[in-house]
Amino acid sequence: MVAGRLEGKVAVVTGGCSGIGLASAELFVAEGAQVMVADIQEEKGRALEAKHDGRLGYTGCDVTREGDIVAALAEAKSRFGGLDVLFNNAGVSDRMQTVDEIDVEQWDWIFALVARAPALAMKHAQPLMAERGGGSIINTASVAALGAGYAPLGYSAAKAAVLQLTRSAAAKLAAQGIRVNAISPGLIATSIFGASLGLSPEIADQITAAVATHGGKAQPIGRAGQPEDVAEAALYFASDASRFVTGANLVVDGGLTLGPRHGWDPDAPDPLAAIFGKP
Repeated sequence: MVAGRLEGKVAVVTGGCSGIGLASAELFVAEGAQVMVADIQEEKGRALEAKHDGRLGYTGCDVTREGDIVAALAEAKSRFGGLDVLFNNAGVSDRMQTVDEIDVEQWDWIFALVARAPALAMKHAQPLMAERGGGSIINTASVAALGAGYAPLGYSAAKAAVLQLTRSAAAKLAAQGIRVNAISPGLIATSIFGASLGLSPEIADQITAAVATHGGKAQPIGRAGQPEDVAEAALYFASDASRFVTGANLVVDGGLTLGPRHGWDPDAPDPLAAIFGKP
């Protein structure tokens, strides 16, 4: 039997009960890791734990609370013996679309969830990884960190902070054998769209299905991304295949951020054609 790419490793995945986190947690298990899922979805977490009896554990964790983060990491060490991989994936978006809509409480909340939580998780993961001689930290960023118009204001700013946090932490932790990298997903068919709007799970699922059906129209690769697409990127960073990679940001977006639509869609008008003419 061929050993998996994460054989012998212990991973913690925040937000691991749904979407990208779920796909990553299950892929990590399939590749040989023992995984602790840290999430606030108790029912889903317990069902996931039962499904992967002995290989995956669930612990309730609100990542906006430092004590919950500490407890989740401690649970991974207690149950599985240590920590090798941390995937800071938990997150949801805000609703602040324009500058005049900025709300202080909502701004502080989205930064606590999206940017502060990964920082605190790294803080408390570092000594556990150092005990094992190193490790891999993966942060979920977003294409919203790379340009305007992809997401609301607070979320976009917080994800940009995640990218800089990733680069800075990668430099600081390299001497301890700890790599820190980021993944920037594009249009991925998950429940984050409905959850960000506060919709019921049923309506949120309908939005997810719509993204899966129509998302391909927005990018050169003519389909919406799936959680498994991002999970494969997370597996690369979690595994020893990326042992010489740190401080990187892997964009997984189907080409969404490549440039203006006319660059890849022959039916889209070229706004420069009226000025320079067609070659």
